[in-house]
Amino acid sequence: MKKIALNCPKLKELDISCSYEISCECMELMGSRLRHDWSELAPECLLDIFSRLSMGQRWNGPMLVCKTWMNLCQDPSFNTVLDLEAEFLSSPESFYWWSPEFEEKVDSTIRSAVDQSQGSLTEIRVRHCTDKSLSYVAERCPNLEVLWVKYCPKVTDVSMRKIALNCPKLKELDVSCSFKICCACMKMVGTNCKNLQILKRNSMQPSEVKRLRHCTYVQYLSFEYHGDIEADTIVRHMSQLKHLELRLFSTLNDSAIVDLCEGCSNLEYLDLFGCGRLTSKGVTKATSKLKNLKVIKKPDFDVSGEALGMDVEIDLEWLKKLFEEYDGVEHNG
Repeated sequence: MKKIALNCPKLKELDISCSYEISCECMELMGSRLRHDWSELAPECLLDIFSRLSMGQRWNGPMLVCKTWMNLCQDPSFNTVLDLEAEFLSSPESFYWWSPEFEEKVDSTIRSAVDQSQGSLTEIRVRHCTDKSLSYVAERCPNLEVLWVKYCPKVTDVSMRKIALNCPKLKELDVSCSFKICCACMKMVGTNCKNLQILKRNSMQPSEVKRLRHCTYVQYLSFEYHGDIEADTIVRHMSQLKHLELRLFSTLNDSAIVDLCEGCSNLEYLDLFGCGRLTSKGVTKATSKLKNLKVIKKPDFDVSGEALGMDVEIDLEWLKKLFEEYDGVEHNG
């Protein structure tokens, strides 16, 4: 077999079943001598390999190798998922992300993915997009099931209403830190998307809020949700939820959480980390009603059972400058 390995490099098929005298060392030699011609791999094999790469890795790898690989990567059946989360998590956050120029790049990527999929996108995970690209998705991707639009200050009710109306198969929605999507729009999502099982509506870390106060592109943006109203909307229109995240809701109180857990009795996962107005007693009382609950993430409580505060240090100079600029805008208008 060693001679076969050394002299027959074009070997494509080998059956040595029940030939027990062939050692592992011989098999290792055979593997090292055979020539690997990637061009001969079946398209199905290549697609399986490419599917293990992130979107960015495919764009910067296989699509640049040859026309055949580029065409495979652009096949509609291979472009049912647009996931940019790995790219965002692997890159240090920059103020550039909070700019119209960066948003246009993300929008362009989304539109290209929609076109390549020929409307067959079922999952989208992005950040920093705008109403333009999200409306494009709503108009062309009726089978959308997963949508993440985190940290999107320019995503508003305009595009989300279209998503609610045109994408009834939605099962998972993450609108964390996208503060221009109001409760009335979330009501429409709940009314039209009856398959929705996962909702992530997390707020921002205080340190993030403080840093973004100095970013002119979003300085007038409100970085807060109305916790009790949000909870009431969920109870009334999304009672089927199994997974709910409401991290860092500073206005969410015990009464609202009790009502929420009574109305959403199917919850299996509940994240309330950083909700500063909740008490240990209130959370325990509320979650005791959830018979299917598997994971609960509570705020950090002190010895008295009160949630530890996550207050932001007030920047008085920034506030003074903000009010001066706001007054100037009003007077000039």
